[in-house]
Formats: sequence, structure tokens, C-alpha cells
Amino acid sequence: MPENRTDDVPAGDLSSPAGSGTTTPLASATQPAPTTRSAPATRSAPATQSAPATQSASAAQPRPAAPVAARRTGGGLRDGGGKSRAGGKPRAPIRQRLLRDWQLLLMALPAVGLLALFHYVPLLGNVIAFQDYSPHVGIAESPWIGLTNFQWLLTDQSFWDATLNTLTITAFQLVFYFPIPVFLAILLDSVMSPRIRLFVQSIVYMPHFFSWVLVVTLFQQILGGAGLISQLLRANGYDGIDIMTNPDTFLLLVTAESVWKDAGWGTIIFLAALAAINPNLYEAAAVDGAGRWRRMWHITLPGLRPVIVLLLILRLGDALNVGFEQFFLQRDAVGREAAEVLDTFIFWRTLVTGEWSYGAAAGLVKGVVGLVLILVANKVAHRFGEQGIYKRS
Repeated sequence: MPENRTDDVPAGDLSSPAGSGTTTPLASATQPAPTTRSAPATRSAPATQSAPATQSASAAQPRPAAPVAARRTGGGLRDGGGKSRAGGKPRAPIRQRLLRDWQLLLMALPAVGLLALFHYVPLLGNVIAFQDYSPHVGIAESPWIGLTNFQWLLTDQSFWDATLNTLTITAFQLVFYFPIPVFLAILLDSVMSPRIRLFVQSIVYMPHFFSWVLVVTLFQQILGGAGLISQLLRANGYDGIDIMTNPDTFLLLVTAESVWKDAGWGTIIFLAALAAINPNLYEAAAVDGAGRWRRMWHITLPGLRPVIVLLLILRLGDALNVGFEQFFLQRDAVGREAAEVLDTFIFWRTLVTGEWSYGAAAGLVKGVVGLVLILVANKVAHRFGEQGIYKRS
């Protein structure tokens, strides 16, 4: 009995039996199949036997692509599920986000309220800098005098003396005080014993919680005319010293007080930045033969550079605000010429003499200058490839 072969049947012959294993050509692969087909003929060959031509045609037939319902939105091309083709998600409306995060917003509301009440609402009081303000009549009834207060301020020699002292102290502390927390953090991070590190950190953090009254009193008991050092010198036949009342050494004195009080507290941010550096970099550098100093120069300091730049920008913005209590407590001992800064100048010209508008003008000038310094320093940081306070657009 002869075999029923399909080698001689054309590939596109629709009259061939449906059960013979033949397929439609590639050109008609996407065409819909007819609804009625002829009944298959009775096959006499085994069902497991297939023709070589049928196998090659089936192998060449492409798989139909899955339909994708794509739509273009404002955020780019997104599929029917609402997700971006790049893997992102569409941004939820602001109403939906408020409903989703209402617990977090409620938790942050007291802090935002305090910030607005004690920092932003008082900014409206700067209007008295343009008035001849009197607390007896209030802001609404005080007469407007324009820029008269600023003209008097710029011609006041005591204001320029206080500004010069403030900038001198700031520049000196940037050079001799600002780097100390950085190197102290590196030194603490290099201590291998956790107990020793915790003990040293506790010791250097503690002075931050002391008031300036206690700090100045402590330095007076050591460096004053009747202090410990003077008594030791007199006991050995030398003349005593009184650094606390010497105007020539006042700059060194206030810098030493600031270092003793706040240098340890300033290491917290740098220690956190050191913890973020990948330790594999140190291991790789040690394998390559780099010593301790080269690892610090090429790994540690570059890792700290963004934090250093950020804090330096903030310090420059606070350049005209070197503190009030520290200088107010020592102003009478060394004289106004050495210890008068802008904060104490505003205090004496406002609260003591009652020139409210004049003091408000001085405070407004100090704030504007600080803002300009922050913006300029942040722009310089962007020039050197750092992010600064805010991200570049």
C-alpha cells in the first residue's frame, strides 16, 4: 500500500487536507483563518510521520508579537499599565500624594509651625528699618523715612570698626579653627579600639554643652591675672601674665575658646561622612603599597570634600555672625576697640540707646550680606564641580 506523502503538495494549496501537516506561507501568516474548512481526508499513514518540507516551513514561521497598547503622555511613552518604558512610574497628583502622606505631614506640622512663627514671621518686622520707629505708637503709626537709617549707618565709624573686627575674627577662625574638626574626626576614625574611641568622643563632645559664662570663667581661672598660670610663674620668680585683659591677644583667646568648646561637636558630621567611604578603597590602596598618609590624601580627604565645601559655604554665610555671648562677656575687659562685633554693636545701639530703627537697619544689612556670601560661595562651589547647598539645575 503506497504511502500518502505531502511532498508534492504546494505550500499554499488550501485544498490539501488539514490533517496532512502543511502550513500556510509566511505572507499569509497574519491573515485570519477562514471560518469554514473542508473535512480532512482519511489518512492511511501513521500520525507520527511528518514531511521534511512541513518541518522547515513550521520552523520559518515567525511568532506573532504580543499587542502593546502604547500611549504618549507628558512624561514620555508609556504602556497601557501606566508605567514608563524606562522603568519609572507616573507621578501621582498632588491631592493623591497629600492623602497618602497625611500622617507624615501631620507629624512635621509642629516643627514647620515653630519655624514659621519664630523665623519667617519676624522677618516682617524689618519694615521698621525704613521708619522712625517708636514702640509707643507701633509700626502702623511710625513715620516713614526711607533709606535715612542706612545712610547714617554707612557713615558711622563705629559700625565699620565692628564690621572689621567681625571679618577679622571670621577669617582667622576659618584658617585656624575650621580645619581642626576635620583632622580630629580623621584621628578618631583611625582609632581601632571602640572603647577608646567612645571615651575620647565623650570627652571632646562635653564642652559643647557648657554655657559661655562657664567657658569664660574657666579660662579666667587659668589665664587671668590671678589664674593658675600666673600663680605658677610668680611662685618661680617670674612676672605673672594676664591674657584675659590683653587686647593684643584677644583674637587668639576667642579662637582658643571656640576650639575648646565646639571643635569636638563639629566632628560629628565628618565622622558620619567618613563612615560612608567604602572600606574596599583602603584595602585596595594598601595592596597597591599606599601608606597611611597617601591613603588619607587620596581617599579620606576626597571623600570628605563635599561635606567640607558644604560647611564652608554655611560658615561664610554666617561670617558676620561670630556670636554674641562670648564677646559680650569679655567686651569690658579688653575694650570696645578689640571686642566690638556686629552683634554687640546692634545690642548697644538698639536695646541700650533705644534706636530701634537704626539697629534694625544694621541687622538687615548683616543678613543681606550673609545671603550674598552664601550665593557667591555656592556659585564658586559649582565652578569646582561640587553640589554646594542646592543642586544645580
